[in-house]
Amino acid sequence: MKIYTKTGDKGYTSLIGGTRVPKHHLRIESYGTVDELNSYIGLIRDQQIAEHDKDVLKQIQDRLFTIGSLLAADPEKSKMVIPDLHPEDIELLENEMDRMNETLPPLKHFILPGGNNTVSYCHIARCVCRRAERLSVHLAEESTVDELVNIYLNRLSDYLFTLARMVAHVDKVVENQWIPRI
Repeated sequence: MKIYTKTGDKGYTSLIGGTRVPKHHLRIESYGTVDELNSYIGLIRDQQIAEHDKDVLKQIQDRLFTIGSLLAADPEKSKMVIPDLHPEDIELLENEMDRMNETLPPLKHFILPGGNNTVSYCHIARCVCRRAERLSVHLAEESTVDELVNIYLNRLSDYLFTLARMVAHVDKVVENQWIPRI
């Protein structure tokens, strides 16, 4: 199987279901941003972090592949069976945040991104996740999007923020608090 098809050379691509759309279509932007997010999650997994967190991130990558597939499908024409998201997927993120927050000091200030590479990667992934969520919410105003997709992306950005704090805590990196000058 060749990786190149030449079918996108004129700026159009196919959704699952066969519908041709321009590559700048909101649906393409949505799942493309989820793919970008998935790559950043992989970068975080490649860092020196706890094995438990690597395992959770692998599950997140799997869910992001599911989300990308859901967003890549034409809701009116696709007959392909695509895995579903489940409320348990969101609960996993919430449970992980609760677990990490048991160890973390209370959050009393906004945190500026940075501290070390891994913390920074978590914050970059969080920002990309927020963009993916914004695009998916926008798409949901125009087309069918499983409501769990937007909930999952919303919760995932919170998880990535919490993971950034946890990595900083474990690595003994002082959080860079934002103290506004008045």
